[in-house]
Amino acid sequence: MLLILIPEIWVNVVWFGMKIISITFSVARARVLLAGCFSSVARIQNKTRFQLSVRDQTLNTELRRVKLLTRTKKVNTMQRCKGVFSVMSWAVISVCALTLVGCSSGPAKKEVVDLFWPAPPEQPRIRYIDSYSGQADFSDTTSFKAALLGIDQKGLQLLKPYGVTTSRDGKLMYVTDTKLHALVVFDFEKKSVYPFPTDAMGGLTTPLEVRIDSQERIFVTDSAAGRVNIYSKEGKTLLTLGDGEGLQRPTGLVIDEKNNRFYVSDTPSHRILIYTLDGEFIDEMGERGSAPGELNFPISLALDKESNLYVVDSGNFRIQVFSPEGEFIRSVGKLGDSYGSLARPKGIALDSEENLYALDAAFNNYQIFNKEGKLMLFIGALGRRPGMFWLPTGIFIDAKDKIYVADSINARIQIFQYLKDGVEAEAGEAAEGKSAEGKSAEGK
Repeated sequence: MLLILIPEIWVNVVWFGMKIISITFSVARARVLLAGCFSSVARIQNKTRFQLSVRDQTLNTELRRVKLLTRTKKVNTMQRCKGVFSVMSWAVISVCALTLVGCSSGPAKKEVVDLFWPAPPEQPRIRYIDSYSGQADFSDTTSFKAALLGIDQKGLQLLKPYGVTTSRDGKLMYVTDTKLHALVVFDFEKKSVYPFPTDAMGGLTTPLEVRIDSQERIFVTDSAAGRVNIYSKEGKTLLTLGDGEGLQRPTGLVIDEKNNRFYVSDTPSHRILIYTLDGEFIDEMGERGSAPGELNFPISLALDKESNLYVVDSGNFRIQVFSPEGEFIRSVGKLGDSYGSLARPKGIALDSEENLYALDAAFNNYQIFNKEGKLMLFIGALGRRPGMFWLPTGIFIDAKDKIYVADSINARIQIFQYLKDGVEAEAGEAAEGKSAEGKSAEGK
């Protein structure tokens, strides 16, 4: 039986082996076909990428060519327009310059402003003259260059002026500037502005008041340094005062040549120190308080013809008057915001008729009182126009009744003229129609 089954088994084994071989060949053929498909796909992808790259390169080349052509045309157009515009501009500038030069009948001057106080029809008492801020005020305005390019603004300019005075002949104006830490000189004859040439001993930190005696010596209070410096007109330091007397913060200063002395106010110590003109300490006066004769933060000082001393008693909002012996005489002003009141009094000065001028930094004006202390007139208001102020600090009146006011925030010195007997009729008529920020006390 077994012998009968053996041939059938071998047949089945052979058939199964042939099936396996057939399947193996089929799998191999399938793999070959798949590999061919993947290879074809890769070739197609590479070809597509190459074609896209070629197309992109072609497009980029075309774009660059178009941009280059456009830029070339634009540059050519701009150059042509620039050439035409340049020719036209020079033609217009030349015509304007020739017109300016041809129309000018003489040297160009600063704008003339006719301001009088009080306004017509009342008799004028104060006339505005001019203002000075620095070297630009003396700049050339008559040359062809100035006509084309404008006024040259280079040179020294005031930043924060505080005190002001002039030489006896009026040719030099001296201004203390707390921001420049210097004494600035205006030379009206030479039309120049320059810092006063102090030596190493006389350097300034916070100069406030400045005054000049008949020997042309220059007295300056240096508040932050706590001293008073006295210079020759050339800038040599002659004396430095204050250490021995314990000066803390000197502010005001006034010279009494009739009695061979000068006064210095020491604000935080509430006293007035007295020195000879040779720098020897004589005495001091004042103590803190609000009673007549007592002081509360004294600042600016002034003298009348009888050598009576006027003191701005700032903390008591008044101006006190003392005799040469230091005796209290009277006071002017009180705290308030009405006419004749004081809110933040600063510099003071007297004219030849002994009218008292009092600056007020809160009102931004100066008030004028007569010898009896009655308010006559006030000048100014907050602003930048001529005759207006922004924190006025120092004032000086020369022998010809010319009034110099340090307009601190506006960085300028404004100059006015006191008119003793008014002005001529034609000057009064010229003033009509002009507005001024000042009123007569009698007209209020």
